[in-house]
This record gives sequence, C-alpha cells and structure tokens, in this order.
Amino acid sequence: MTGKPTVSSLDDLPVRDELRGKSPYGAPQLDVPVRLNTNENPYPLPDELVARITERVTEAARSLNRYPDRDAVELRTRLAQYLTRTAGHPVDHRQVWAANGSNEVLQQLLQTFGGPGRTALGFEPSYSMHALISRGTGTGWLSGPRNDDFTIDTEAAVAAVAEHKPDVVFICSPNNPTGTAVAEETVLALYEAAQAARPERGALVVVDEAYGEFSHRPSLLPLLAGRPTLVLSRTMSKAFGAAGLRLGYLAADPAVVDAVQLVRLPYHLSAVTQATALAALEHTDTLLGYVEQLKSERDRLVRELRAMGLAVTESDANFVQFGGFDGAAGSHAVWEALLAHGVLVRDNGVPGWLRVTAGTPEENDAFLDAVRAVTKELKEKSEA
Repeated sequence: MTGKPTVSSLDDLPVRDELRGKSPYGAPQLDVPVRLNTNENPYPLPDELVARITERVTEAARSLNRYPDRDAVELRTRLAQYLTRTAGHPVDHRQVWAANGSNEVLQQLLQTFGGPGRTALGFEPSYSMHALISRGTGTGWLSGPRNDDFTIDTEAAVAAVAEHKPDVVFICSPNNPTGTAVAEETVLALYEAAQAARPERGALVVVDEAYGEFSHRPSLLPLLAGRPTLVLSRTMSKAFGAAGLRLGYLAADPAVVDAVQLVRLPYHLSAVTQATALAALEHTDTLLGYVEQLKSERDRLVRELRAMGLAVTESDANFVQFGGFDGAAGSHAVWEALLAHGVLVRDNGVPGWLRVTAGTPEENDAFLDAVRAVTKELKEKSEA
C-alpha cells in the first residue's frame, strides 16, 4: 500500500523558498511581574473611555447582521482630523486609509507596490516586520547601511538607493529598536533618490511613524504635499494605548489610498473595531496626556542608565536601547539575568544591546533596580 509521506515538520511542506529557514515575528509572552518588552503603553484605558467604548460597541452590535462600512469613512475622517490637529497640517479623509494594525497597512502597500520581481529596501537594524512582510508578499528585501550610532548616513543611504533601485523604501522614524529619529532633510534626500532611481514610474517611500507621538521632532506629515509616492504609516497601538485594538492607518496622496483598495480584503475592518477606534479618538487629550508622562519616564531611564555607565542610544520613542555588553552572548546573558529578577525586556538580536519599554514609574524603578543588581552580579562573577 502506498500513500503520501507523513509531514513531520515545516521543512517537509512545499512552502516558498524565500520563507524557508525563517522564524515568525514574536516577542516572549511570559508571566513576570514587570513586562517591558513590547513597547506597550502601560496605562489602562480610563474608565470614561471604557464606558464610551461600551456605548459605541453596543450600538454597533445592533447591526452586526450587516456588513460594516467597507470604506470606514467616518473613522478615516476622524483620523484625518486628528492628524490635522496634532501635525498642524491639513489632511482630508481621502488621504487616510485604516486597517487592522499598521502591519496590515504595510502589507497592503507591499501587495500593491511590491511583489514578485520587485524589491524593498530598509536600513537595519530596524523594525523586523518590514523585511518579514516584504518576504511574505514575494518582495525582495535589501538591507541599507547605518552608522555605528544607529543613525542613517544620508550620503551612504542615497548611494544604496541609487545602486539597488528599490521599488519601495522604508524609513522608520523614530526607529525601532534603536529609538533614533530621522532628520527631515534625510527623508527628502532619500525620496528624491528613490524617484531618480526609478524615473519610469517612481518608487514608494514609506515613513513608519508608529512612535511619532513620542518624538521631540514634528511629524513629517507636511512633506506629503507634492510628493505622490510618499506615505506615512501610523498606529493607535502605542500613543493611544490600544495595542489590543489592532488599528493602524496611513496618510498619503489620495491616489495611494485608491491603490491599496485594490488588494484590501472585503469589509476588512469590523464594525466593532471601527466603533472602538472612534471612541478612543473622542478621548485624544486624555490619552496624549499619558504620552507626556511616558516621555518623561523615558528620559529618566536614559539618565539613570547612563549614570550606571551603560551605553544608551538617543531615543525619540517610548523605549530605550541600552547596552555596551559583550556581543550577542553578553546581551542575552543580561536579558536572562534581568528575567531572573522578574523583569522582561527585549532582546532584539542587535549584538551587545537590549531594549526596554518605558513603563509606569514603579515598573521603571523595578527595572533600574534589577539592572543595578545584574551589573553588580556580573562584575563579581567576572572578578571571581
């Protein structure tokens, strides 16, 4: 009797070649006293917002037998008003598109402007999902250069764009995991270089501003004017404290919004998601107040870590990259030691560095105490 061989592992499946040997995106979800590894906003939503979400979702539930607004016009209008107010630059709802998290926004962009035979370029280390989503959409991935301090060397980056002629360029500002922001003149130089490298149709340049509300720098939103292939990606996961909502959005030329609708799934944003996001946007002032608290705590983490003699990257986000450890083995040893003290941070795979999310003052105190204890323990171990 013959039959098909039993599949015992992923390697036995006929997956695409570019996915073989890759690992799925994910951070450890461990039950520890202090979790500072996924850049979540540590403050629960205020009671008045929870009540408003309940009201809006209850209203939406009465018509769940019908499909939701396919184009999410009310939500896009409110997001456009939020951007106009906070960035000081007028935005129309036709320039805004929303999806299930900024990752889906990026996926739709790559489905539309990337794909087989096309390439995307980013400057690593950066947000690992840029490369993962590129590969997942059949888009070739290219890694561009960074300086030793994790900033982008504009001249070298422009040269890389000119050499590789990518169809999509990713710029993460503030950058994850390093926290560094990108200067406006660098973005402009890369945009012009990308268009020059692809004169027949231009190239899409995506500025990932997932942590934009935490930055000292103003949003790059005003740069959209006159640049039809420039896109800004945002999220409600961080500043709005709504990671569980999964709502991301982009701002771009209306033609880009029309283009991504060619690949979006039908009715991709549920009525419940739209209702919850609309409720959150009604409480913008309260939620942005938490952002100011987190920026203050982030700056405290930078000062305290440097006072301990650790290297710290300049941060414009709600997290801090710290290190100076002995390569990948050294940083992972510190990660494990901090975990033993009940504090979970992120080992992003940047040799010698770790990343910590700014938490509540109490969480940050626990983290700093753990770092002091761990550095003392490691020093004593090395001297023994």
